Amino acid sequence: MTHPLDHLVLPTRDLETARARLGALGFMVAPQGTHPFGTINCCVYFGDGTFMEPLAIGDADGAGQAADAGNVFVGRDRAFRAGNGDDGFSAVVFGTDDADADHARYIASGISAGQRLDFSRPFVDASGKQDTASFRLAFAAAPDMADAFVFACERANAPKVDRTALQRHANGVSAIREVVGVSTDAEAKLRLLAVAAAMPADAVSGNRLALPNADLTLLDAPGFQRRFGVAVMPSSLRFAAVVFAASDVRSLAPRLAGAGIDHHFSGASLVIPPSAGQGATFVFEES
Repeated sequence: MTHPLDHLVLPTRDLETARARLGALGFMVAPQGTHPFGTINCCVYFGDGTFMEPLAIGDADGAGQAADAGNVFVGRDRAFRAGNGDDGFSAVVFGTDDADADHARYIASGISAGQRLDFSRPFVDASGKQDTASFRLAFAAAPDMADAFVFACERANAPKVDRTALQRHANGVSAIREVVGVSTDAEAKLRLLAVAAAMPADAVSGNRLALPNADLTLLDAPGFQRRFGVAVMPSSLRFAAVVFAASDVRSLAPRLAGAGIDHHFSGASLVIPPSAGQGATFVFEES
C-alpha cells in the first residue's frame, strides 16, 4: 500500500530564528520537542495529519556521539549541514505501519541508508498537556544523494493530546499539497522515491509521484526557476519547495508586505524564497 506523506525535515541554525520566521509567515508553531540524541525541533502541524519539522542541534556533544555511533537521522543531518549550511530542507518522510518491513525492502532494493532507529520523546500540546511520542524509522538514499534522504516513519505511540489549536494557522494553510525537488537524474531518483514510498513499479509517470495525500515532483534547476522564479543549485537530489493549500492566498500578500517579507506571485501561486529559519521555498496556492 502506497505510503502517504508524513512530514518534512527542515534543518535550521536555531529554533528561535525558525519560530520567529514561521510565525511571521502566519504559522502556529508547536512548543519545543527534544530528541534523545541531541537534536530539537519546533513542529508545524496541519489538519491533514502532515507536519513540518524545523530541526536544530540542542546538544552538540550528544548529537556528535549519536552520529558517530551510527544514528542515521543525526548522521545525515550532520552531513547535510556540512554541505549545505544550517538552513535547508533535508528529508521527505513517508508514513508507514511497519518500519521493519520497509527496512527489509530498502535493503533488498539496494537503497538502505543504514540501520533502523527507534526512539521516544515527550510531546507537549498548546495547552501544556504532555504525552510520549514513539517512532520507528527506516532510511533510504542513493550513494550520490549528499543533499537529501528519505525515511519511513512508524508512529509506534501517537500522543494522546489535542493538536487542534496547533493546526489553526493565521495564513489559512490546511495541508501540504506538493513537495518539489530538483534533480540532475530525475528518472532514477523518482524510481528510488517510489520504492521508498512502497509504490508499484509502474507508478512513475513523467516527473511526478502521486502519494495518497500529496504530490512529489522533481524538476531540473532551470525548470524550478521557471516555475517559481527562484534560483536553486543543481543536485543529484535536493528538496527545494513546499506547496501549501491555503484558504485565501491574495490576502496573504499585504500581511507579508507589512512584515517586510520578500515574496512574489508566479501565476496564481504566492512564492516566498528561502530565508533564515525557512530552509525551503514556500508556495501558497488556493485550497
